[in-house]
Amino acid sequence: MKKDLFNNGYFWQKIDSLMLSTSVVISQPKGSHHPKYLNMVYPVDYGYLNDTDAIKVFKGSIKSSKIDAVMVVGDILKRDLEVKLLLGCTEEEEIRILQFINQTDYQKGIMVRRGNELPDWGLTD
Repeated sequence: MKKDLFNNGYFWQKIDSLMLSTSVVISQPKGSHHPKYLNMVYPVDYGYLNDTDAIKVFKGSIKSSKIDAVMVVGDILKRDLEVKLLLGCTEEEEIRILQFINQTDYQKGIMVRRGNELPDWGLTD
C-alpha cells in the first residue's frame, strides 16, 4: 500500500474540525474511579464531545483544540470497538492513558499519534 494513505494530515484536519465545532463534556474528572470498575482510576479528565453520538475524549493538561492522537479500543465484555480522542495530552499522560486502557484482560487498545503528511490524492482546487 502506498505510504501517502497512512496517517495523513487531512484525517487530522477533519477530526480537528469536529473538535472545534463542539465542546468537551467531562463525565469523569482526573482521579475519579470508573463507575463500574472501582479499581480503575482515570489518569486525566474523560468525557465526550457534546452534540455527537458520544465520541469519547481523554483531555490532558495542555490547553489545546487540536487532537494529539486517537485510541482504538477493543472490549470483549461489551463486545464493542471504540475510538477515543486524545486532546492536549503530554507524553506522560499518553503513557498513563495507555496503561489505564490496557490494565485488564477484557479491554485492550492501541494509540495512533497524529501525522501531518498531506497526500497528493487529497489535494483539491
